[in-house]
Amino acid sequence: MKKLTAIGLIEFTAIHAGIGAADGMLKTASVEPFMMKTLCPGKFIAGVHGEIGAVQSSVATGLGLYPSTVADSFTIPNVHPDVVTALSGCTRITKQGALGVIETFSVASAILAADEAVKAADIDLLEIRTALGLGGKGYVLLSGDIGAVEAAVGSGMRKVEERGLLVGTTILPRPDKTLLQQLT
Repeated sequence: MKKLTAIGLIEFTAIHAGIGAADGMLKTASVEPFMMKTLCPGKFIAGVHGEIGAVQSSVATGLGLYPSTVADSFTIPNVHPDVVTALSGCTRITKQGALGVIETFSVASAILAADEAVKAADIDLLEIRTALGLGGKGYVLLSGDIGAVEAAVGSGMRKVEERGLLVGTTILPRPDKTLLQQLT
């Protein structure tokens, strides 16, 4: 995938609505899909990337097509590149130390928390887990020295709390190595 300038995503509570809105989003502006898929429990996410104005226009169209089925949404200008890597689950741990977890009630909020966290501190964004077998929730795993992890988790947590979609957070100062191997 080429370098992303901006990403936008809408999380729908109905699959038919998400597919219909995704079509409208792609036809509205010069954007490309980066994540279009079903999620548990019967949700659909439509994510696009491109220039910020095009992404904003695309997301606005998607929000307007099936508004009663929108669970969450965002547009992130200048998305941190580690967010895209963490979504694919291909991150390697280079800053071993503390482990931070941010759990949210939506996939969109988990991605927002991850972007906020990785921009707030020098951490490794390990993974953004997106609602498969999670009952529609998402979570973020990050690692680094304890001070950086505390700052990153705090920043990501505040972003999600503003939206009322935070489940909770955990910081493990010295996680067991076998736990890290199992999680990533």
